[in-house]
Amino acid sequence: MPNVKLLKHPRIGFGFDVHRFASGRKLVLGGVDIPFEKGLDGHSDADIVLHALMDALLGAAALGDIGKHFPDTDTRFKGISSLKLLKFVGDLLERDQYSIVNLDITVVMERPKIQPYVEQMRTNISSTLGISNDRTSVKATTNEGLGFIGQGEGAAAHAVVSLVKR
Repeated sequence: MPNVKLLKHPRIGFGFDVHRFASGRKLVLGGVDIPFEKGLDGHSDADIVLHALMDALLGAAALGDIGKHFPDTDTRFKGISSLKLLKFVGDLLERDQYSIVNLDITVVMERPKIQPYVEQMRTNISSTLGISNDRTSVKATTNEGLGFIGQGEGAAAHAVVSLVKR
């Protein structure tokens, strides 16, 4: 295969995360504390929005995944804010001279409705990564009552990102 210069071509990354709901936990999505009777269970703050996003960013840059960088066996990450982890990922991208073209995140859950919190999520993500809000999309859908998400037992998030090498 010929050696092709790919520096100006976008690199696409996809991320996915899912967690079950648990009593006694805060619900944190996109770095926003959302009032709800349960939170998502996990080693860190279980922020599925930021976890899916970080996996997409790391994947696009071929830097592994969040399990590689932030293993759940490491007590340093117990209960940590995923915004801190996202900052670390952003710094890795900067180190390797990647620029974020855009990112698109979809949250899948029956309730609570997250629309009132979407703008704060976008702002949290954009400011942490040092990009403008117009490059950040967060939206939500339900699972139409199907499966464990539809039954209200958990939630998931999907993220797609585009990077370019400077």
